[in-house]
Amino acid sequence: MKMNWHEVDRFLTGEAWSGSLIRKHTAELADVIGSRWGGSSQDRMAAEYISSEMKAAGLDLSDIEPFEIDTWSHGSVSITLPEDKNRRISSLPFLRCKPIDLVTPILDVGHAAVHEVEEFGERLRGAIVLASISPEPFTSAEPFTARISRLANAGVAAIIAIEPKTGGRMEYANSDEWLNIGPQKEAIAVVKTSSEDGAYLRRVASNTPLVKVLVDSKYFESEAYNTVAELKGDLYPDHHLILAGHHDTVIGTAGGNDNTSGTIGVMETARTLAALRDDLGITPGMSIRFATWSGEEQHLQGSRAYVSRHYVENSPERENKPLLNINLDELSTGHMKGIVLTFPHLRKFIQGQLDTMDDGLKCHVLSHMDAHSDHFSFVEQAIDAAITWRWRFWGRHEDANFHHESGDAANKLNVRELKEYVAQLARLLLRLSHVPPDDWPVNPVNISDVNRMIERDAGRSHPTFH
Repeated sequence: MKMNWHEVDRFLTGEAWSGSLIRKHTAELADVIGSRWGGSSQDRMAAEYISSEMKAAGLDLSDIEPFEIDTWSHGSVSITLPEDKNRRISSLPFLRCKPIDLVTPILDVGHAAVHEVEEFGERLRGAIVLASISPEPFTSAEPFTARISRLANAGVAAIIAIEPKTGGRMEYANSDEWLNIGPQKEAIAVVKTSSEDGAYLRRVASNTPLVKVLVDSKYFESEAYNTVAELKGDLYPDHHLILAGHHDTVIGTAGGNDNTSGTIGVMETARTLAALRDDLGITPGMSIRFATWSGEEQHLQGSRAYVSRHYVENSPERENKPLLNINLDELSTGHMKGIVLTFPHLRKFIQGQLDTMDDGLKCHVLSHMDAHSDHFSFVEQAIDAAITWRWRFWGRHEDANFHHESGDAANKLNVRELKEYVAQLARLLLRLSHVPPDDWPVNPVNISDVNRMIERDAGRSHPTFH
């Protein structure tokens, strides 16, 4: 059957807008369930809700896949100045910070640049240091994770990191890079303080006052939950595409942008394509899988578990690898302006499909290594994977400025922009699904190539386009 793409596009766009369940899903995920830390009871509640809604939308398959997660929690956390009437300093542990109870003089290492760390030499061993998360001005921006490693190698016992945001706001952060590593339990303890309290510590640090850092935390195993739904293809059912995003959040936030937005983007795209099948009888050419992951905030454990179960050699449930995984994360950072592939060989192919949509919403296809979301679990196995162009808007879209903090509530999800995403993604996925698998450009990249890319880019925040 020859596809009338004008008719299809009109239906998908109209359904994405008029049939939208975004507000319903936002209320349930962000307001009712709330914070969804991987391995928690709220994680399971979210998975059950998502799976039930996929079934209600008429997907051919809707399952929950449990997996064992190496998770973490913390109790009391404090920074105090014993010689200043035990003055309390605002504090927030970095995610997966190990337990610590230590009193030492504080040393101010500035931004922890090379020359600043070398200046202190052996004085750093066993010390608690104060360091700015923001990089040293007028230099090449160095990720804070790289500076944490520098301090750890110098023998520092713990780091008090100064939050760059002002107004007492603090966000959960990670102390280690995600390139080709899993969760770390023995990494150096890092505790954040606010910009205001950090400035106070910096003012008094010249006198090297005693500082006490306490973190009561633990690591443990728990069960976490991925969800997987599918629309079967009628032409190439044994081949599939994946649209996915993580449904977990960091502790203490509903994650309106990160990543209720991406979760609902997956759900609504699935619903819209199912409606196309039910109302017009138009199905995908190859199967389209819709997944939400847990454990993204804990080093991509959910998506890695799925990839290991379904696509790794010698896995008992091994199946054909997807032709493409598209990952949705933080969609409220701006309009859908780009799709970022890790490997460049699909650029012209996907750009050509986008250009056929001809809707005035120009979307560019780029190639760039980004290890900071769940598409990277597929990249590690040399599977073609992409993420929407989110970081283009960091720092200038107001809804992107509440990353990993309590302010990332339901109102940070941009409903209008999300409807645009759903319409565009549904149209793109349908087009891609109807291209015969043999007509797709062959992926020339193997796992050894990926490992070399990872080694090249380790410790860098946003490597040069390639």
